[in-house]
Order: sequence, then structure tokens, then C-alpha cells
Amino acid sequence: MWEAAALVALAAGALFWADSLRARERALAAGRRACERRGLQLLDDTVAFAALRLARDEDGRVRFERVYTFEFSDDGDNRRRGAIVLVGERVAELRLEPPGATKAVV
Repeated sequence: MWEAAALVALAAGALFWADSLRARERALAAGRRACERRGLQLLDDTVAFAALRLARDEDGRVRFERVYTFEFSDDGDNRRRGAIVLVGERVAELRLEPPGATKAVV
């Protein structure tokens, strides 16, 4: 019985990992498209995982909400931050740091 539970947990972990890889690729593609549309440069050509929680999609179903951050530049000499929020497979929100925004010193 214990072996069956371990196999189910292992399979669930593998499925979650594969789903997370697909979500990261969707977030990266969304970040690239957003930067291209606005004439911005996606720096490091990557997104970084920032948060995970449960949320409801447009149809009211419970899905994973994943937040990915990235950096971009408008002139090649600065670094600004952006974020992409995925709910399930859909891009729910895209945030870009406005020009001239200053970072708080903590």
C-alpha cells in the first residue's frame, strides 16, 4: 500500500513539474511578445518564477496562479522589471515598470 502511495505522489510531482515547465515557456513567450510590441528589449531572454498559489479562472475553476518576473530595457542602458501572471494556461496579467520609476531602498 505504501509503495502505491509513493508511486502516485511521484507521478503527481512529475506532472506538476512538466506543467510548470510549460507554464514557464508560455510566460517567456508572452514576455517576448509584449517587449516586441512595445519596442523593448527582453533582457537575459528569460523569466524567473516568483510565486505560486491557487486561484479561480474565468469559468470559476480552481487553477494554479503562477507569477513570473523578468527584466527589460527601453534604451539598452537601464534595467526595468516586469511581471507575468498566469492562471492555468492563460496570461491573466502583464505588468511593466513605468519609465522613470525609482526603486525603494530598504
